[in-house]
Amino acid sequence: MTVAAILDEKGRGVVTTAATTTVGEAVDAMVSHKIGALVIVDASERIVGIVSERDIVRAVARSGTAALAQSVESVMTRTVVTCTENETINDVMTRMTRGRFRHLPVATNGRLAGIVSIGDVVKARIEQVEREAEEMRAYIATA
Repeated sequence: MTVAAILDEKGRGVVTTAATTTVGEAVDAMVSHKIGALVIVDASERIVGIVSERDIVRAVARSGTAALAQSVESVMTRTVVTCTENETINDVMTRMTRGRFRHLPVATNGRLAGIVSIGDVVKARIEQVEREAEEMRAYIATA
């Protein structure tokens, strides 16, 4: 199974924001959309960063509530690890586990094409394993 299959099922919409957005506004967006990260894009939809709950917690730990008035640019992760739609869920799961992050933007020609979370990847993997098990049961039953 590929990242494209996950995106086809869950959708390709991504909540994004600009680097000038305040951390407080980012928190509001994450809460209202029930998500754990925002992708930061420029005017051309090129990925320039990602801000996660973890980034925000670190900023608040450093600066207290004053962090909420800072721009996300000051707290975002600038070196964003991405994947492509043709990568397998096993590849993506390994990358996310090794990198210790839960959100992976999907890029096509440097532009944002979607996002997968560790939850999306685990769900897809479980469905794949269940499908394989059912196929084995059916094969054994007909043998």
